[in-house]
Amino acid sequence: MKKILFLTGDFTEDYETMVPFQMLEMVGYTVHTVCPDKKKGDTIKTAIHDFEGDQTYTEKPGHNFTLNYSFDDVKAGQYDGLVIAGGRAPEYLRLNNKVIEIVKHFFTENKPVAAICHGIQILTAAGVVKGRKLTAYPAVGPEVNLAGGEYQNIAVDGAYVDGNLVTSPAWPAHPKFISEFLKIMGAKIQI
Repeated sequence: MKKILFLTGDFTEDYETMVPFQMLEMVGYTVHTVCPDKKKGDTIKTAIHDFEGDQTYTEKPGHNFTLNYSFDDVKAGQYDGLVIAGGRAPEYLRLNNKVIEIVKHFFTENKPVAAICHGIQILTAAGVVKGRKLTAYPAVGPEVNLAGGEYQNIAVDGAYVDGNLVTSPAWPAHPKFISEFLKIMGAKIQI
């Protein structure tokens, strides 16, 4: 059974944590949800980001999400894929050295990585986007370009694939985002 490491944290986007976690478990993966300085059974607070016609998204309190694995127990080599949630959490998660080491491991080993929305901030901080094409929430686009990547301005419900990397602008892309991640994980869903 393949194992996926799922990086999230306080004030992550609610849907970008809950929905991919549930979808990946539904298809049979073991998914370890982790956050630095937290252990199995701890909760994180989430935020709901909505698109209501303002110049940026609005933010409302989300659900509490219970982590199912301890961050200190993570050994990146034991995982087949990595998922990084968006929201506000990436802005501080990218300051954690172990988070950066974990992300670098997945790129060095060419393992599947999926990052959504502001989760791409962790990728830029890890220095792994140089020469890559990827998308993100539009406000993160300048960071992608400054880090040597090539920001792709796509529809909010789209996904962009570059080799082992799947990225999307925001949670409306979940069907395409998860579908593309499953493909690079080697999964086949038959109807």
